[in-house]
Amino acid sequence: MTSPVLDRRGSHARRQNLRVARLVSRWKLRGPGGLLADDGCAGYWAWRAARGLIRILLFRIYRLRATGYESLRASGPLIYAPVHRSHLDGPLIGGLTHRRVRYLGKEELFRPKPLGWFMRSIGTFPVRRGEADLDAMRGALGLLNDGEAMLVFPEGTRQPSDDIGPVFDGTAWLAAKSGAPVLPVGIAGTREAMPSGAKFPKRTQVAIVVGEPLAPPAGPDGGRARRPDMTAWTATLREALEDCQQRARALANEPGRARTPMRDLVP
Repeated sequence: MTSPVLDRRGSHARRQNLRVARLVSRWKLRGPGGLLADDGCAGYWAWRAARGLIRILLFRIYRLRATGYESLRASGPLIYAPVHRSHLDGPLIGGLTHRRVRYLGKEELFRPKPLGWFMRSIGTFPVRRGEADLDAMRGALGLLNDGEAMLVFPEGTRQPSDDIGPVFDGTAWLAAKSGAPVLPVGIAGTREAMPSGAKFPKRTQVAIVVGEPLAPPAGPDGGRARRPDMTAWTATLREALEDCQQRARALANEPGRARTPMRDLVP
Protein backbone atom coordinates (compact mmCIF):
# COMPACT_ATOMS: atom_id res chain seq x y z
CA MET A 1 0.00 0.00 0.00
CA THR A 2 1.37 3.42 -0.99
CA SER A 3 2.25 5.81 1.81
CA PRO A 4 0.11 9.02 1.97
CA VAL A 5 3.36 10.96 2.31
CA LEU A 6 4.69 9.46 -0.92
CA ASP A 7 1.37 10.19 -2.62
CA ARG A 8 1.63 13.85 -1.62
CA ARG A 9 5.24 14.02 -2.78
CA GLY A 10 4.33 12.45 -6.11
CA SER A 11 1.43 14.83 -6.58
CA HIS A 12 3.68 17.81 -5.78
CA ALA A 13 6.29 16.59 -8.28
CA ARG A 14 3.66 16.24 -11.00
CA ARG A 15 2.44 19.79 -10.37
CA GLN A 16 6.01 21.08 -10.53
CA ASN A 17 6.64 19.22 -13.79
CA LEU A 18 3.44 20.69 -15.23
CA ARG A 19 4.52 24.22 -14.27
CA VAL A 20 7.92 23.71 -15.89
CA ALA A 21 6.31 22.31 -19.05
CA ARG A 22 4.03 25.34 -19.29
CA LEU A 23 6.94 27.75 -18.83
CA VAL A 24 8.91 25.99 -21.57
CA SER A 25 5.86 26.04 -23.86
CA ARG A 26 5.34 29.77 -23.20
CA TRP A 27 9.00 30.51 -23.93
CA LYS A 28 8.86 28.59 -27.22
CA LEU A 29 5.74 30.54 -28.17
CA ARG A 30 6.76 34.06 -27.12
CA GLY A 31 10.56 33.90 -26.83
CA PRO A 32 13.07 34.88 -29.55
CA GLY A 33 12.13 33.15 -32.79
CA GLY A 34 8.80 31.97 -31.39
CA LEU A 35 5.48 32.17 -33.20
CA LEU A 36 4.51 35.26 -31.17
CA ALA A 37 7.99 36.75 -30.71
CA ASP A 38 6.76 40.26 -31.61
CA ASP A 39 3.85 40.08 -29.19
CA GLY A 40 4.75 42.73 -26.59
CA CYS A 41 3.80 46.27 -25.64
CA ALA A 42 4.01 47.41 -29.27
CA GLY A 43 1.82 44.47 -30.24
CA TYR A 44 -0.80 45.42 -27.68
CA TRP A 45 -1.10 48.97 -29.01
CA ALA A 46 -1.05 47.71 -32.60
CA TRP A 47 -3.98 45.47 -31.69
CA ARG A 48 -5.86 48.35 -30.03
CA ALA A 49 -5.35 50.58 -33.08
CA ALA A 50 -6.36 47.82 -35.49
CA ARG A 51 -9.50 47.02 -33.49
CA GLY A 52 -10.52 50.70 -33.50
CA LEU A 53 -10.09 50.91 -37.27
CA ILE A 54 -11.98 47.66 -37.79
CA ARG A 55 -14.92 48.93 -35.75
CA ILE A 56 -15.09 52.13 -37.77
CA LEU A 57 -15.02 50.24 -41.06
CA LEU A 58 -17.37 47.41 -40.12
CA PHE A 59 -19.90 49.14 -37.90
CA ARG A 60 -20.10 52.54 -39.58
CA ILE A 61 -20.20 51.23 -43.15
CA TYR A 62 -22.15 47.97 -42.82
CA ARG A 63 -25.69 47.76 -41.48
CA LEU A 64 -24.72 44.96 -39.13
CA ARG A 65 -27.41 42.75 -37.58
CA ALA A 66 -26.33 40.35 -34.86
CA THR A 67 -27.72 37.94 -32.28
CA GLY A 68 -25.99 35.94 -29.56
CA TYR A 69 -22.85 38.10 -29.74
CA GLU A 70 -22.74 38.50 -25.95
CA SER A 71 -21.31 34.97 -25.74
CA LEU A 72 -18.17 36.17 -27.53
CA ARG A 73 -17.22 38.14 -24.41
CA ALA A 74 -17.11 35.22 -21.98
CA SER A 75 -13.91 34.96 -19.94
CA GLY A 76 -11.44 32.08 -19.85
CA PRO A 77 -10.19 29.88 -22.70
CA LEU A 78 -12.61 30.06 -25.61
CA ILE A 79 -12.63 28.96 -29.24
CA TYR A 80 -14.56 31.00 -31.81
CA ALA A 81 -15.51 28.74 -34.74
CA PRO A 82 -17.09 30.83 -37.53
CA VAL A 83 -17.87 29.95 -41.11
CA HIS A 84 -15.39 31.39 -43.60
CA ARG A 85 -16.53 33.30 -46.68
CA SER A 86 -14.35 36.43 -46.75
CA HIS A 87 -11.26 38.11 -45.30
CA LEU A 88 -13.73 40.22 -43.32
CA ASP A 89 -14.89 37.29 -41.16
CA GLY A 90 -12.03 37.31 -38.66
CA PRO A 91 -11.97 41.09 -38.10
CA LEU A 92 -15.75 41.08 -37.73
CA ILE A 93 -15.57 38.62 -34.83
CA GLY A 94 -12.65 40.46 -33.24
CA GLY A 95 -14.52 43.75 -33.34
CA LEU A 96 -17.45 42.37 -31.35
CA THR A 97 -15.48 41.60 -28.20
CA HIS A 98 -13.18 43.40 -25.79
CA ARG A 99 -10.94 40.34 -25.75
CA ARG A 100 -7.74 40.12 -27.74
CA VAL A 101 -8.63 37.38 -30.19
CA ARG A 102 -5.82 35.21 -31.53
CA TYR A 103 -5.89 33.98 -35.12
CA LEU A 104 -4.23 31.37 -37.26
CA GLY A 105 -3.23 33.05 -40.55
CA LYS A 106 -1.99 31.45 -43.74
CA GLU A 107 1.80 31.49 -44.01
CA GLU A 108 1.80 33.56 -47.22
CA LEU A 109 0.54 36.63 -45.34
CA PHE A 110 3.74 36.77 -43.27
CA ARG A 111 6.26 36.85 -46.12
CA PRO A 112 6.34 40.65 -46.64
CA LYS A 113 8.31 41.63 -43.52
CA PRO A 114 6.30 44.76 -42.54
CA LEU A 115 3.01 42.87 -42.87
CA GLY A 116 4.48 39.86 -41.06
CA TRP A 117 5.54 42.04 -38.11
CA PHE A 118 2.10 43.62 -37.93
CA MET A 119 0.33 40.26 -38.12
CA ARG A 120 2.43 38.87 -35.27
CA SER A 121 2.06 42.07 -33.26
CA ILE A 122 -1.71 41.79 -33.20
CA GLY A 123 -1.50 38.16 -32.08
CA THR A 124 -1.76 36.27 -35.37
CA PHE A 125 0.67 33.47 -36.12
CA PRO A 126 1.32 31.51 -39.33
CA VAL A 127 -0.01 28.11 -40.25
CA ARG A 128 1.00 26.01 -43.25
CA ARG A 129 -2.10 25.12 -45.19
CA GLY A 130 -2.60 21.71 -46.75
CA GLU A 131 -0.60 19.86 -44.09
CA ALA A 132 -0.63 19.12 -40.37
CA ASP A 133 1.27 22.10 -38.89
CA LEU A 134 2.07 20.81 -35.40
CA ASP A 135 3.95 23.97 -34.35
CA ALA A 136 0.93 26.15 -35.10
CA MET A 137 -1.45 23.78 -33.31
CA ARG A 138 0.84 23.62 -30.26
CA GLY A 139 1.02 27.41 -30.27
CA ALA A 140 -2.77 27.66 -30.35
CA LEU A 141 -3.01 25.13 -27.52
CA GLY A 142 -0.50 27.13 -25.47
CA LEU A 143 -2.60 30.28 -25.84
CA LEU A 144 -5.75 28.46 -24.77
CA ASN A 145 -3.95 26.99 -21.78
CA ASP A 146 -3.06 30.58 -20.85
CA GLY A 147 -6.78 31.41 -20.81
CA GLU A 148 -6.89 33.30 -24.12
CA ALA A 149 -9.46 33.31 -26.93
CA MET A 150 -8.64 31.65 -30.27
CA LEU A 151 -10.42 32.00 -33.60
CA VAL A 152 -10.29 28.89 -35.78
CA PHE A 153 -12.08 28.43 -39.10
CA PRO A 154 -13.36 24.81 -38.99
CA GLU A 155 -13.68 24.76 -42.80
CA GLY A 156 -10.01 25.68 -43.12
CA THR A 157 -10.34 28.11 -46.02
CA ARG A 158 -12.88 30.42 -47.64
CA GLN A 159 -15.84 28.65 -49.24
CA PRO A 160 -17.33 29.79 -52.57
CA SER A 161 -20.98 29.49 -51.44
CA ASP A 162 -23.12 29.72 -48.31
CA ASP A 163 -23.14 25.92 -47.99
CA ILE A 164 -20.95 24.56 -45.20
CA GLY A 165 -17.80 22.98 -46.61
CA PRO A 166 -15.84 20.05 -45.17
CA VAL A 167 -15.22 20.55 -41.45
CA PHE A 168 -11.88 19.28 -40.16
CA ASP A 169 -10.96 17.78 -36.79
CA GLY A 170 -8.48 20.51 -35.79
CA THR A 171 -11.10 22.39 -33.77
CA ALA A 172 -12.06 19.19 -31.97
CA TRP A 173 -8.41 18.47 -31.13
CA LEU A 174 -7.85 21.96 -29.69
CA ALA A 175 -11.06 21.83 -27.66
CA ALA A 176 -10.32 18.35 -26.30
CA LYS A 177 -6.73 19.18 -25.33
CA SER A 178 -7.51 22.57 -23.76
CA GLY A 179 -10.98 21.94 -22.34
CA ALA A 180 -12.17 25.17 -23.99
CA PRO A 181 -15.82 25.52 -25.08
CA VAL A 182 -16.47 26.23 -28.75
CA LEU A 183 -18.80 28.91 -30.13
CA PRO A 184 -20.21 28.16 -33.62
CA VAL A 185 -20.80 31.33 -35.64
CA GLY A 186 -22.78 31.92 -38.83
CA ILE A 187 -21.97 34.98 -40.96
CA ALA A 188 -23.97 36.18 -43.97
CA GLY A 189 -23.09 39.01 -46.36
CA THR A 190 -19.30 39.16 -46.06
CA ARG A 191 -18.76 37.15 -49.25
CA GLU A 192 -20.80 39.73 -51.16
CA ALA A 193 -19.03 42.57 -49.34
CA MET A 194 -15.53 41.32 -50.14
CA PRO A 195 -15.40 38.25 -52.39
CA SER A 196 -12.23 36.34 -53.17
CA GLY A 197 -9.88 38.50 -55.25
CA ALA A 198 -11.42 41.83 -54.21
CA LYS A 199 -9.00 44.47 -52.90
CA PHE A 200 -11.56 46.64 -51.15
CA PRO A 201 -14.89 45.86 -49.46
CA LYS A 202 -18.18 47.26 -50.67
CA ARG A 203 -21.19 48.23 -48.62
CA THR A 204 -23.82 45.55 -48.09
CA GLN A 205 -25.99 43.97 -45.40
CA VAL A 206 -24.05 41.75 -42.97
CA ALA A 207 -25.53 39.49 -40.29
CA ILE A 208 -23.92 37.36 -37.61
CA VAL A 209 -25.48 34.65 -35.44
CA VAL A 210 -23.56 33.15 -32.52
CA GLY A 211 -24.84 29.74 -31.45
CA GLU A 212 -24.87 28.01 -28.09
CA PRO A 213 -21.42 26.97 -26.83
CA LEU A 214 -20.41 23.36 -27.44
CA ALA A 215 -18.65 21.46 -24.65
CA PRO A 216 -15.29 20.00 -25.74
CA PRO A 217 -15.17 16.40 -26.99
CA ALA A 218 -14.99 13.66 -24.38
CA GLY A 219 -14.84 9.90 -24.41
CA PRO A 220 -17.28 7.47 -22.81
CA ASP A 221 -18.09 8.33 -19.20
CA GLY A 222 -16.33 11.69 -19.61
CA GLY A 223 -12.91 10.16 -20.28
CA ARG A 224 -10.29 11.31 -22.76
CA ALA A 225 -11.62 11.86 -26.27
CA ARG A 226 -10.25 9.52 -28.92
CA ARG A 227 -10.41 9.71 -32.70
CA PRO A 228 -14.00 8.37 -33.07
CA ASP A 229 -15.17 10.78 -30.34
CA MET A 230 -13.58 13.73 -32.14
CA THR A 231 -15.05 12.68 -35.48
CA ALA A 232 -18.54 12.48 -33.95
CA TRP A 233 -18.05 15.85 -32.24
CA THR A 234 -16.94 17.42 -35.54
CA ALA A 235 -20.21 16.24 -37.12
CA THR A 236 -22.09 17.96 -34.29
CA LEU A 237 -20.11 21.16 -34.91
CA ARG A 238 -20.99 21.00 -38.60
CA GLU A 239 -24.70 20.75 -37.76
CA ALA A 240 -24.38 23.74 -35.43
CA LEU A 241 -22.66 25.76 -38.16
CA GLU A 242 -25.39 24.87 -40.67
CA ASP A 243 -28.04 26.07 -38.20
CA CYS A 244 -26.19 29.32 -37.43
CA GLN A 245 -25.55 30.00 -41.12
CA GLN A 246 -29.20 29.43 -42.03
CA ARG A 247 -30.29 31.81 -39.27
CA ALA A 248 -27.71 34.40 -40.35
CA ARG A 249 -29.00 34.34 -43.94
CA ALA A 250 -32.57 34.77 -42.70
CA LEU A 251 -31.51 37.66 -40.47
CA ALA A 252 -29.66 39.40 -43.31
CA ASN A 253 -32.66 39.07 -45.66
CA GLU A 254 -35.36 40.03 -43.15
CA PRO A 255 -37.13 43.08 -44.66
CA GLY A 256 -37.40 46.18 -42.52
CA ARG A 257 -35.19 44.81 -39.74
CA ALA A 258 -33.16 47.58 -38.10
CA ARG A 259 -29.44 47.11 -37.62
CA THR A 260 -28.15 46.24 -34.16
CA PRO A 261 -27.31 49.48 -32.30
CA MET A 262 -23.63 50.37 -32.17
CA ARG A 263 -23.76 50.82 -28.38
CA ASP A 264 -24.80 47.16 -28.03
CA LEU A 265 -22.19 45.79 -30.41
CA VAL A 266 -19.12 47.52 -28.96
CA PRO A 267 -18.29 46.39 -25.41
